[in-house]
Amino acid sequence: MDLRPWEAIVVGSGATGGVAALTLAEAGVRVLVIEAGRSLSARDALGFEPLNSLRRFSALSSGRQQRQAQHPGYWKHNPQLFIDEQEHPYSHPAERPFLWTRADQVGGRSLTWGGITLRLSDADFQAAERDGVGSSWPIRHADLDPHYTALEQRLGVYGQRDGYGQVPDGWAQQALPSTLEEQRFAAAVREQHGYPWMPSRGFAAHPAQARKRWPSSSSPGSTLQAALATGRVQLLSEHRVERFELNRHHDRAEAVIAIDRATGQRQRLAAQQIVLCASTIQTLRLLLQSEEQAAEGRGFIDPSGRLGVALMDHVSTCRFFAMPAATPADPSAPATTPAELSGAGSFFLPFGHALPDTSAARPLRGYGLWGGINRFDPPAWLKRQPECRLGFLIGHGEVLPDPANRVSLEGPLDRWGSPTVHIDCRWRRNEEVMTRHMEQTIAAAIAAAGGTMLPLVDLVKAPLIEPLLRQAVALTDGAAPPGYYIHEVGGAAMAANESEGVVDPWNRLWRCPNVLVVDGACWPSSAWQSPTLTMMAITRRACLAALRPGSD
Repeated sequence: MDLRPWEAIVVGSGATGGVAALTLAEAGVRVLVIEAGRSLSARDALGFEPLNSLRRFSALSSGRQQRQAQHPGYWKHNPQLFIDEQEHPYSHPAERPFLWTRADQVGGRSLTWGGITLRLSDADFQAAERDGVGSSWPIRHADLDPHYTALEQRLGVYGQRDGYGQVPDGWAQQALPSTLEEQRFAAAVREQHGYPWMPSRGFAAHPAQARKRWPSSSSPGSTLQAALATGRVQLLSEHRVERFELNRHHDRAEAVIAIDRATGQRQRLAAQQIVLCASTIQTLRLLLQSEEQAAEGRGFIDPSGRLGVALMDHVSTCRFFAMPAATPADPSAPATTPAELSGAGSFFLPFGHALPDTSAARPLRGYGLWGGINRFDPPAWLKRQPECRLGFLIGHGEVLPDPANRVSLEGPLDRWGSPTVHIDCRWRRNEEVMTRHMEQTIAAAIAAAGGTMLPLVDLVKAPLIEPLLRQAVALTDGAAPPGYYIHEVGGAAMAANESEGVVDPWNRLWRCPNVLVVDGACWPSSAWQSPTLTMMAITRRACLAALRPGSD
């Protein structure tokens, strides 16, 4: 299939790339989706045990996935879905680590996405108007509401209407059942502390036996699949987009330069519209290489001077605990077995900006706590307290947009001779204050429910991987380094005028309006909610707007 001349090029095939391709294709546009990673079948992508464990051992012993292994998702999925760090280098200051978790396949990180779908509220979009830090978004919840709804319906997410203003209600199927221990936990924290509690919203777990079928939370199992089915989308995998080129007037992009990963050859691919969905840091790399300074005067102009500035991730801290097993109300009912942990099979304490009172100093902005109980319990013989259920609480904390946290083209050259990124990002005082506040709230919630907070190695017997668990950054005191949570956003923020941001309220580059930046790079602030659904809604809105006559 060859649809040239393509009318649009979408860079990246993950959560936002799938939405962009589908939105444009359904409007009759001929689209080329360019993906740096490989094209795999569902069976090969999901893998199986013990082969996945053998692959992990090989990758770790050879030093190819040392950073990737820090994230819990690495131990759940096929390690082939994560990047080879020796082939794809980047750099950061030695004293300021950044754990950049990357994907290497069609579908991107949507194949390892946890599947939580929370909306942002106007309190999140307007946070800077309250505290004066950074800039507010030039859009509001009402601008994204129809796009949130369309995506929730298409994807078939689970949840319920909770009535919390900090997490606006949307469309959802009936929420997945909570475990008995989660129900008891919810009652305790509500009664003793007045904490808000809600079942999580998102996707159910992908059935383990469905190894030949893509997860519905992945783009190959949803939006990208539907886009390809239109017959107006072509997929070019294993090609890394290096930059885009402008016309002779320097006011529109007319092509991208893509490197064939197998041969190293560069190819010029022309289109009338370019949509950047490569993921936050990869999109920033592409923009930096396409900017006037890097392109020897032939690139686009960023009048704000803020390209690459104010990178953010969620600050997080994690605690595990043991909780007495709950007994069913009906004595004849069988004892409950662990339920599956998933985006919808879990819960939140969604504080947002209405943080609870603790003895710790109060941070700017807000957070939520994600948790689950009796959802990842191993067999009784591997539990140090067989009579108890295992639980966890993880903080999602909003990070302030600090200009000192930035991405630049100062990393080592890659195997194709292109510059790679240097990421300089660290937590500052407000993130430290937020971490302590989250830790106190977590401890209070666990105590209220009658749980006992313990390190994971004191709850589970894991002789083969216990040394790795003790070294895991997520299981140490305090906050894991930036990048760990894989919620990186910022660096090409949208703004109401060109002096304050890199893209306009419709996600167009100010001086090059046929280039859309729709992934996390366009975020002016991080909010605290899981960002993927909002990225997808932004993408749909921007692509529909680009289809209107005279949009640029």
